[in-house]
Parts: sequence; C-alpha cells; structure tokens
Amino acid sequence: MTDDEMAGNDATAEAPDPAASGAHAGVPLEPSAEAVRRLEEENDALKDRYARLAAEYDNFRKRTLKERDELTTRVQGAFAGRLLDELDDMERLLAGDPAVTTSQALYEGMELLARKLWKELESLGMERIDPAGLPFDPALHEAVATTPPTSPEQDHIVCRTFQAGYRFKGALLRPARVQVYADPGQA
Repeated sequence: MTDDEMAGNDATAEAPDPAASGAHAGVPLEPSAEAVRRLEEENDALKDRYARLAAEYDNFRKRTLKERDELTTRVQGAFAGRLLDELDDMERLLAGDPAVTTSQALYEGMELLARKLWKELESLGMERIDPAGLPFDPALHEAVATTPPTSPEQDHIVCRTFQAGYRFKGALLRPARVQVYADPGQA
C-alpha cells in the first residue's frame, strides 16, 4: 500500500465518535429550564411585535382610506367650483321672461354656454372624439351600423357619428358610436 492510500484509510478510521462528544444516539436531550424560559420570552416578544405591526397596519389602512376620501371630496369640490360660472350663466339664461325671449336668443345663449363649458372641460383634460371621415379604430369607436362604400378608398372609414366619444387625460371614458363604410363582401 502506498503512503497516499494509507493516509486515506487513516482519515476514515478516525471518524468522530458520537458517544465521545456527549451526544447519545436516539436519546433526546432535556432542555434546561433556562432555555425554555428564554424561548418563551422570545416567543412572547415576537407575538407582541406581530400584534403591534398588525395594529399599525390597520391604522395605516384606515388613515389612507380617510385621506383618499378627503382628496376625492376636495377634487370634486374644485371641479364643481370651476363650473359655477357656467351654472350662473345658465340661471341667467333661464331667468329671462319666456314671453319676450326669442328662440334665436335662447339658442345663442346656449351656444355661448356650451363653448364656455367646453373650455373648462378641455382645460381639465377632457377631449371629444368625433371621428367622421377618419379610419375606424375599434379602440376608440363602436360601430353600430355599416353602409356600403361608394369607392374602395372609403372602406373602413367612419361615415357618420351617432354619439361622440370622450377621453379624459388620454383615458377613454366612452367610445364614439359610429356608422362605418364597410364592404359587405369582406365582413
């Protein structure tokens, strides 16, 4: 046998003896009263920490809901405040004597009121979608009717808007309901 082989055999022959290290095979060690007390204290501390964190999270959740409700109320109030001038104009328009108010004057007043209202809404981020003459886009338009095109270039072009669509700051609020030129043979 070579020296290397003997060294390998010696290494396996000198494995530690579990009995020599104080551990008894298959016999559980009895925990000391001090170790049990220490673990119980640690467990109690962890339970207390968990209860505090749970209460803190519940308070955070309630506070966040309250703040969100308050913010929503403030934003709605600010929006309503921006429309007060338009409401005043409408009341003045309706306060006129119907016996002397002509339909032309009423129409002109409503037209001015609509322009003023749209100016406010656009300043907030509202956008009207009226796609007549534009290519049909199913992400923005809802086709409620079709009609045959008079030329091939009209295929899939919006020919009529039944109801305008609206976007608010880029988010679609309502699609435009439209009639589309569509070749019935390609449906």
